[in-house]
Amino acid sequence: MARLSAVRSALTAWLSRPLASFHLVLALCGLLTLIGIVMVLSASSPASGAGGQVYALFGRHLMFVAIGAAAFLVALRCPLRLLRQVAPVLLVASVAMLAMVLSPLGTSVFGAQRSFALGPIYVQPVELAKLALALWGAHILVSKSSLLHQWRHLLVPIVPVALVMFALVIAQPDLGSTVSLGVVLLALLWFAGAPKLLFILVSGVAALAVGVLAVIAPYRLARVMTFLDLEADPQGTGWQARQAMFALADGGLFGAGLGQGASKWQYLPSVHNDFIFALIGEELGLIGACVVIGLFAAVAVVGLRIAARNLDPWIRIVAGTLTVWIVGQAGINIGYVVGLLPITGIPLPMISYGGTSLVVTMFSFGVLANCARHEPEAVAALRNQGPGKFGKLLRLPAPDPYRPKANRTAARSKSRGGGRPAGRDAGGGQRPSSATQAHRAPPKQRRGQRRGQRGGRR
Repeated sequence: MARLSAVRSALTAWLSRPLASFHLVLALCGLLTLIGIVMVLSASSPASGAGGQVYALFGRHLMFVAIGAAAFLVALRCPLRLLRQVAPVLLVASVAMLAMVLSPLGTSVFGAQRSFALGPIYVQPVELAKLALALWGAHILVSKSSLLHQWRHLLVPIVPVALVMFALVIAQPDLGSTVSLGVVLLALLWFAGAPKLLFILVSGVAALAVGVLAVIAPYRLARVMTFLDLEADPQGTGWQARQAMFALADGGLFGAGLGQGASKWQYLPSVHNDFIFALIGEELGLIGACVVIGLFAAVAVVGLRIAARNLDPWIRIVAGTLTVWIVGQAGINIGYVVGLLPITGIPLPMISYGGTSLVVTMFSFGVLANCARHEPEAVAALRNQGPGKFGKLLRLPAPDPYRPKANRTAARSKSRGGGRPAGRDAGGGQRPSSATQAHRAPPKQRRGQRRGQRGGRR
């Protein structure tokens, strides 16, 4: 009991440090990336070996990790005010790319047109659209903060723009990514302080829309029926879900051993993409699977801690929304792998085989780390005590302290000439002269002033 109390006290003391959130984001991002590298190496070798190059997919994954690391550093070093300024441009670009996917420039894979080629790399614009909606939506909500008590201003223009995105993604078709975009929208409304009634209505309409879309398409309806009855078509639509369950069962408590999983030998399709969590459970067992779940739970706690400890409302909404998006997508992926949700084809963030999803998610972790450095205690420590070890290593600039809009306006006026101009009162009018003040004085005071003036002339 004494040791437990000592550990608890040490952990509490460490978490009270100014840069604890920043260091936790770095650690979580690094651990998830490392697990992803190891598991993609284990999962992709059979698929790569079919083409004669055992490490082809693993090499491409390392390339995406390198690009994602560069994106992380860019997001970490970029001033947050600049990210907010470019958010509208990023939104327009993402919508244009979503439309481009549906044009002849788009690439069709397994009957879905979800990406386009950029040289040797295939880009999925929906991943960029999630980030753009989070940054731009937070900007709009903060800009209209004084009007958010009216539902019209709370919903417009965010909901119409999100509906356009939903329509473009559904047309690909990609219901799983549409659900992820819906999670981003709901998180924006939640952290903006939307009334519970409005939040319930929007959530209900979204759930109804997803249900209708799930049953009107034959292949989606087959997935729903397989989820309801896994043995209805074990050799057809239920094959992937059943193999994932078998892989998890074979892992047991401690797993079959890293690299020893049998499901990756073409028994479980897309094991290095959407079903990599099944391979984690098979090779690392229940303990390895719980470690991954625990890391994402830690991301949720740290991200919400960053949102709660910041004073800037834009940072609060962005940090909360990015956290809910990353953790929510992980929850959906793990949910359908273990049989709690219908299969939707969403990758496991940071761990599934790389691509646009990995790069954008690492950029989002960079934004979270940048937000962590803007906590008031972190700003004070960085500006008074220096950048610290990581700051020196990464050459990070000191963050600017948050100043409310009213304070920024007053400081700007003071820097331009010291407040109100000469001869003007606080309301902007001309200050009355001494003669006018004497004229406006009470009668007894005016008589005293006249006596003083006659005494002065004598």
